[in-house]
Amino acid sequence: MSFDKFINWMNSSLNGLGLLVDLLVVPARPFLFRTCHELDKNQSDNDLNKFLHNATTGKSIGLMSEAGCPGVADPGAKVVEAAHQMGIRVVPLIGPSSILLSLMASGMNGQSFAFLGYLPIKTKERIQSIRNVAGKCKHQTQIFIEAPYRNNQLLKDLIQYLPPNIKLCIACDLGSKDDEFIKSDFVKNWKGELPDLHKRPTVFVVGV
Repeated sequence: MSFDKFINWMNSSLNGLGLLVDLLVVPARPFLFRTCHELDKNQSDNDLNKFLHNATTGKSIGLMSEAGCPGVADPGAKVVEAAHQMGIRVVPLIGPSSILLSLMASGMNGQSFAFLGYLPIKTKERIQSIRNVAGKCKHQTQIFIEAPYRNNQLLKDLIQYLPPNIKLCIACDLGSKDDEFIKSDFVKNWKGELPDLHKRPTVFVVGV
């Protein structure tokens, strides 16, 4: 399915979508992006129905994510759910996933793994969650993310509360030619000088 077949686009940020428009749209094809809608986790069902209206008339619409894959740790999942309920055909397109890229680069168990989304913010719940991760990761690789401005604190908590012989992979700024950082090692070897992950998109992978 080519870009020129899409009439409406939805994205978690119109700024990010605008950058893509600048890259893809050439003067002779200004109609590629006719209508754009911004999505967030608080979108109403009425809004979703409006966004999907063109699809009910036989037109193609597209869903993009600001980072990662649409519908995976992303508010776009609500759009896809609504599309199924309305009998609209859903066609996933191939694209990079930071979750799978991190797992691929970690060297850990790729046969059985779980994506946990975000760990709890409150200290007590977070510590317990980290201990749960430690208990499960021997049989199933555990993958999770954090709001970029809280990455450094999460990393400190992981080093403090994970067993020393558990492996931790940090995959940061994936896809960036100059800033990409990927390292997998035992927790005991991470202690010392830690990478600065502040405001850098990062995926954490824990396993054996």
